[in-house]
Amino acid sequence: SCVQHRLVVRDASSLQILQLYSCVDQIQYIEWSSDSLFILCAMYKRGIVQVWSLEQPEWHCKIDEGSAGLVASCWSPDGRHILNTTEFHLRITVWSLCTKSVSYIKYPKACQQGVAFTKDGRYMAVAERRDCKDFISIFVCRNWQLLRHFDTETQDLFGIEWAPNGCVLAAWDTCLEYKVLLYSLDGRLLSSYRAYEWPLGIKSIAWSPSSQFLAIGSFDEKVRILNHVTWKKITELEHPAIIASKKTIVYKEVEKSPTLGTERLSFPPTRALASSLFSTQSKYDICQVPVSLHYIKPVADRANPKVGVGMLAFSADNCFLATKNDNIPNAVWIWDIRKMKLAVVLEQLCTIQCFQWDPCQPRLAVCTGGSRVYLWSPAGCVVVKVPGEGDFQIMALSWHPSGDSMLLLSKDHFCVCYLEREEV
Repeated sequence: SCVQHRLVVRDASSLQILQLYSCVDQIQYIEWSSDSLFILCAMYKRGIVQVWSLEQPEWHCKIDEGSAGLVASCWSPDGRHILNTTEFHLRITVWSLCTKSVSYIKYPKACQQGVAFTKDGRYMAVAERRDCKDFISIFVCRNWQLLRHFDTETQDLFGIEWAPNGCVLAAWDTCLEYKVLLYSLDGRLLSSYRAYEWPLGIKSIAWSPSSQFLAIGSFDEKVRILNHVTWKKITELEHPAIIASKKTIVYKEVEKSPTLGTERLSFPPTRALASSLFSTQSKYDICQVPVSLHYIKPVADRANPKVGVGMLAFSADNCFLATKNDNIPNAVWIWDIRKMKLAVVLEQLCTIQCFQWDPCQPRLAVCTGGSRVYLWSPAGCVVVKVPGEGDFQIMALSWHPSGDSMLLLSKDHFCVCYLEREEV
C-alpha cells in the first residue's frame, strides 16, 4: 500500500510491516513484478518510475522520462522489463532492468485496453494508430522483436485481449460500431462478428478461462456468447426487469433492526448497547417468482448512458458467468454456462460497485459501497459485516491467489478478510 510518497510492504497473513520505502513524490500507481521480487511505483506528474527490491532493500532503480512525460507504466510478464507510455501516446519505452537497454514502440493508440500480453508471457500485442488507421503489432517478449504487423477493419479500435490459451486475439471497435474481430497469432483474420448495426454496440468483453467462449456485453442489455470452433453466436442472455422463470433462484437482500428487550435497556447505555441499537442487520430472503427488479430508465440524450451489460466475469472452473446490467444497478446475474441458463439473481439494497470470483473455486464476492461483503456459491448466499469502528465503505475487493483471503478497499482505508476453509 502507499501513503503519499511512502510505500508500505506488509506480510499478507499477519499484516506486519516488512519494508518501508520513500519515493521522490506522491505515488499514483504501484504494481508487483510477476515473481514478487520487485515493486514498481509510478509518479505520473513527475514523469518518474521508481523500482524497489524486496531481496535487496538497499538496491533501487529510478527511471526519468523527462520532457516526454508519463501517462502509464506496467511490468512485462518476465518481471525484468518496464513499459512506460509517454504523454500524448507518442511511444512506449521498454526499459530493461538487467541490461539497462532501451527499446521504443511508436504510435501506441490511446484506447481503453491498448496493450495485451499472452498468459504465458511470450507475446505482446499493441494497438496502434497511424495515418488515421488502426493497426496491431505483435512482439516477442523475449527480445522485443516485431513478429507481425497488420491493419484492422475497425473505425476506432477500443480494446484488445488475448484468449487465455494465447492462440486468438480479440479486438473490438468503439461503442458506435458493433464489431468484434478475432485474429490468429500470425495476424490472420479468423472471424468477425456484428450483432446489429446502428444502435450503441459493445460495452464489455470477457474470455472464459478455457478459451472456449467469448462473452460480449452490449448496450442492448444482452450478452452474446461466441464459441471457439466456428466463432458464431451460440446463445443470447437477456436481462429483463422481471424474473419469471421458476428455475431461477432470486436472493433479495433485506435489512432489519435488531429487537431488544426492555430488561436489557440501561441509561446511560453502554457502548456495545448503543451501537447495537442503531445498527441494522442484513440477510438474504429467497423470493417467489415473478420478481420485479429495481429498474432505472436510462437518460437517452446524455453521453455514456447507464444502460447495457457493463461488467462480465467467468468463474475459475468455467461453469458460471456473472454479469451486471447497468440500468438494473442493484442486481448480479449468475448464469450456468453448462446449461446456458440463468441460475441465480442477487438483488442488493444498493448499487453493485464490484464483484470478483474466487480464483480457486466457484465463489463470488460482491460489494455495494457499504460495510458488508456478500458471498455466493452453489451452496447458497451469506452476508458478512466487516467489524470496525466507523463506516467502512467497501468500494472494491480483490481475492488472494490462494482464495483464502480477500482485500477490501474503501476510499482511505483497506482491510484483509480471512476465510476459514472447512475440514473435509
